[in-house]
Amino acid sequence: MREEKIHQYRAEWSEAEQGKWGLVVDQDLCTGCQACVTACAMENNIPFVGEEDTAYGRAMHWIRLERFWEGEYPEVKATPFQAVMCQQCGSAPCEPVCPVFASVHSQNEKLNVQVYNRCVGTRYCANNCPYVARTFNWRDYDRPEPLNNQLNPDVTVRRRGIMEKCTFCVQRIRMTEDQARADGREVYDGEIEPACVQACPGEALVFGRIDDPQSAVSKRMKNGRAVKLLEELGAQPRVTYLKGGA
Repeated sequence: MREEKIHQYRAEWSEAEQGKWGLVVDQDLCTGCQACVTACAMENNIPFVGEEDTAYGRAMHWIRLERFWEGEYPEVKATPFQAVMCQQCGSAPCEPVCPVFASVHSQNEKLNVQVYNRCVGTRYCANNCPYVARTFNWRDYDRPEPLNNQLNPDVTVRRRGIMEKCTFCVQRIRMTEDQARADGREVYDGEIEPACVQACPGEALVFGRIDDPQSAVSKRMKNGRAVKLLEELGAQPRVTYLKGGA
C-alpha cells in the first residue's frame, strides 16, 4: 500500500515540477563535517544562540545533521549522515495553517518562502512541518563588535518572535537570474550555488533546475539510490537523498 501511494505521488509530482529548483544530497559523500551548517549560518545571518539556549532546544541552524544506528550492541553499525533542511515542499503542510499568510509559495521560483514582516510567531507552521525544519527566534541576539561586520547585506536580520527556515538561498538565485537577464542569456547549470552547496568539501550537495533533464541535479534524482523523506505523506519535497551504503 505504501509503495502504491509513493508511485501515485510521484506521478502527480512529475506533472507539477516545471520551472523549479531542487537539491540532491548524496549520503555516501557526506562526511558530517557540518561545513554546510556553518556556511548557511554565515550567508543567512543566523545567530549562534549559545550553550544555554541550545540546551533548551532553541538552536537556530537551518540545517541539521542526523545520524542513525542499526543493529544491537555489540554489533552496532552507524549509518551515513543525513543533512535535513527545509524540503521546499510542492504541497507544503506549513502553508495552509498560517493565519497571516506568512508561509506562502512564490509565483516565480515556486519555492516555499517565509514573509518575515507578516509573521506573528504563532508557530503553527512549525507544528505542521513533518520534517521539523523550521526554527523560532526566541530573542534579539547581540552581535558585539566586530561580529556585526559578518552580516550579509543581501539578507534581512530577523527579530524576536519570527519563524525562519532554509530558503535555498533565494537571494543568490535572484541575483544570478538578474545577471543572466542583463547578459541576455539563460542561467547556466551549476551557476547557482546555495551556501551549503558551495561550502561542501565532499561535493555531496548538488543544486539546480529539476525541470531540465540534462541538469546535474536531474540526473542524480534518477539514480537508483534516490529517495525522499516521508514521501508517502504527499508533501512533494524538492530535496532528494541518495541512500548511503555504509
